[in-house]
Amino acid sequence: MTVSAPVELSGVSQATQRKNISGLIAAVSIGNALEWYDIAIYGYFAVYVSKAFFPNNDPTTSLLLTYGTFGLSFLVRPIGGVVLGAYADRHGRKASLMVSIVMMTVGTSVIAFMPAYETVGILAPIAVLTARLVQGFSAGGEFGSSTAFLVEHRPDRRGFVASWQFASQGLSNLLASAFGVGLTSWMTPAEMQSWAWRIPFLFGILVGPVGIYIRNHLEDATAPPAAKQASPVRQVLLHQKLRVVLGIGALAISTAINYLIVYMPTYVVKTLSLPPIVGFTATFVGGFVVTFLTPVAGMISDKIGRTTHMIAVNLLLLVSIYPAFLLITRHPTPTVIVAAVFWLSTLKSLYYGPLAALMSELLPAATRATGLGLGYNIGVTLFGGMGPVIMTWLGTIALIGDLAPGYYLTLVGMVSLSALITIRRTSADSQGA
Repeated sequence: MTVSAPVELSGVSQATQRKNISGLIAAVSIGNALEWYDIAIYGYFAVYVSKAFFPNNDPTTSLLLTYGTFGLSFLVRPIGGVVLGAYADRHGRKASLMVSIVMMTVGTSVIAFMPAYETVGILAPIAVLTARLVQGFSAGGEFGSSTAFLVEHRPDRRGFVASWQFASQGLSNLLASAFGVGLTSWMTPAEMQSWAWRIPFLFGILVGPVGIYIRNHLEDATAPPAAKQASPVRQVLLHQKLRVVLGIGALAISTAINYLIVYMPTYVVKTLSLPPIVGFTATFVGGFVVTFLTPVAGMISDKIGRTTHMIAVNLLLLVSIYPAFLLITRHPTPTVIVAAVFWLSTLKSLYYGPLAALMSELLPAATRATGLGLGYNIGVTLFGGMGPVIMTWLGTIALIGDLAPGYYLTLVGMVSLSALITIRRTSADSQGA
């Protein structure tokens, strides 16, 4: 089957295409960063969350329950992607973006204020799980709607504008890591476990209204393309399955590395027996790299083509991943850990840059938000959200042990390489192959 380049939304005027690019990027990226910040802090502070809401005599079991909740929330993300994506395709991108950020703020509020297990018993883990499911549903609709919004307002610079989808995620990781570095430096371990871990969640609540205000004042010039057509969900499932599957494959390695970095503070403490600040420092460096390097990669892909760029970076990842973790496990010093995360984050940023544009170009405008929401969230669930659980479990196997992340990421990298080669052979790279 040949995947052809999609026809762009005809309702976008020339005036809209010339719309101030920095204003568009800022408006969408700020809200997107707030969404992903809420997800990052749950993963970064998992060691403290596990003791507060999932106490168990075995610390590993407690941590598995915490990451299981983290992973379980990803199971509803494809549902959120389809529901909110279809809503965006029928009623406009802005409407869907507003729903998603309000839901994320509500979920964060529940986690921030929920009393610990020792106070309210089983109600605590049930409430946290419910809040994570709400956040998962919300995040499910974020990627498709915001990516469609960006590429449809500036189709002449898809790679650059869509790259901010992931650059803003780097900004959220940067902010979450900054809290980790600051709190673990200033607070005692007892204070961290007792109450200080809630501070980043409270910050997320405070900035939530800012994101809501900004998105409410967005000017959405894209007409709802599916308003007078057949169901966008039906169109995707019946006629665009290959496009979605290829997008999932292309996404796999980037999301796996992303959630490995989310897992890094826990990996440093539980596996390498180092202070928490080492892991938070590494993720801070990684967030900085992703925030500033990803847009550069997006601009490059606008000139040389998505697949050319991404295949080259994928090959670098494949030859880097296992040696990086071999170095970390053999020489688990703070310098080595930070350097390894810096290198992996650099490659992830270069891969991230063209990714959102590539996925959007696989789909026509009328079903773009739905198809992106479905494909992105299935990929994130399979290769990202369940990653920390899989790596924690693999780490208990004697023959794998500390090298579990290296084995896992290498296999996922091979999946992405296969998808990119297929896209290159079956689809005209709209920006040149």
